[in-house]
Amino acid sequence: MSKSDLGLIGLAVMGQNLVLNMSDHGHKISVYNRTVEKVNNFINGAAKDHKNITGTMSIEEFVKSLKRPRRVMLLVKAGKAVDDFIDKLIPHLEQGDIIIDGGNSNFHDTIRRTKYVEDKGLLYIGTGVSGGEEGARKGPSIMPGGSLEAWQYVKDIFQDVSAKAEGGEACCDWVGENGAGHFVKMVHNGIEYGDMQLICEAYFLMKSIGMDAKEISKVFGEWNKGVLDSYLIEITRDILSTEDDKTGKPMVDVILDTAGQKGTGKWTAITSLELGQPLTLIGEAVFSRFLSALKDERLIASKILSGPQVKFDGDKEQFIKDIHDALYASKIVSYAQGYQLMRSAAKEYGWNLNYGGIALMWRGGCIIRSQFLGKIKNAYEKNAELEHLFFDDYFKNAINNTQAAWRKVISKAIEMGVPVPAFSTALSYYDGYRSERLPANLLQGQRDYFGAHTYERTDKPRGEFFHTKWTEESGDAISGSYDA
Repeated sequence: MSKSDLGLIGLAVMGQNLVLNMSDHGHKISVYNRTVEKVNNFINGAAKDHKNITGTMSIEEFVKSLKRPRRVMLLVKAGKAVDDFIDKLIPHLEQGDIIIDGGNSNFHDTIRRTKYVEDKGLLYIGTGVSGGEEGARKGPSIMPGGSLEAWQYVKDIFQDVSAKAEGGEACCDWVGENGAGHFVKMVHNGIEYGDMQLICEAYFLMKSIGMDAKEISKVFGEWNKGVLDSYLIEITRDILSTEDDKTGKPMVDVILDTAGQKGTGKWTAITSLELGQPLTLIGEAVFSRFLSALKDERLIASKILSGPQVKFDGDKEQFIKDIHDALYASKIVSYAQGYQLMRSAAKEYGWNLNYGGIALMWRGGCIIRSQFLGKIKNAYEKNAELEHLFFDDYFKNAINNTQAAWRKVISKAIEMGVPVPAFSTALSYYDGYRSERLPANLLQGQRDYFGAHTYERTDKPRGEFFHTKWTEESGDAISGSYDA
């Protein structure tokens, strides 16, 4: 009996769909699950017509069924389960065999695991897989990183099963060393948080001027034909047009307004703090989910706290156009911040990231897939060393052309008391980034006053630090460390 090209452990829906996808592309796959009943159910159920799929009942049988170098992919819950399976597999593997983690692992864990597995003479890949259940079955975006030597052994399989962009290019390529693949997937998820929050704010603004769900659905349908064309805009259109079977009301109106999360957006925000990057929009998107979860408190607050009673009395059609422009401008900020975080991480961890290639990987299969990503790919193809998306002519012009509407929308939202935290923080970031001078000079004066933290001067070279004796009681000693 011929041996399998790859083995997959973890037969939840994502794992099953990815195995079926691999089988459809002619790859022979072995499967194993800790609960072996799931193996039988899969082999006799969803996989019954797939002769390329082999079920195994133990780790030993599973490993023996694989070609050398053995390629073992884990699609199990992130965290301890990954470490446990790595330790169970290692005694059965030989030098040069490859362990692949396809779950949503924290990139710090992937850095640690890559070293641990390589020290055992094996190879390791940590890969982001995006697109949900449908993507796994029909073609996900795949973002692998880790042991470079392992890429040649999984490249054909990964690129075969991945989504394809225009021109047939695979939405999968090597990202970089150790944790780079899972880092890029984390940033993808953070941007996803930002996109979703921005869309929700656009919906809420239209609702606040008296539009019903079906009207708003039609607007999103029109928007999906232009520069905002994306998977998330498309599904928003569909969600808003769906009615509840029980009540006949729009489905969106019977869903409780408390949002959950799995943590990757929070990881992105925490990483931005660790790397000193102003990832304000994604951070605000995470905080907005936290605020939504305070439902009981908000119910009390709604009865005792007042706000403006201003009703919209302007041109509704123009306001909808303005919301479109505000959404587009804010989206540019979100992606620009995400790319700045990747640039900072590449410098910190020694990764050689292909920024245009990352945009290509996100063009199909994943949750943030959109027409917009083609513009990012073009920007980095023109200038691989591009410091910021704002410096690319397309994005610079796009913001210049939309910012008047952006400002009007935020002003009107504030006037009406409609919260638009992501729109607002995006504009604040833009205004801050374009400012030659910010009030941090006063802040540094304050830090020096109370803590002798020193400051730089406008009339001296960068890197020289000074201290002022602000009061008679101030000493001449300065703080032992300086952190910008």
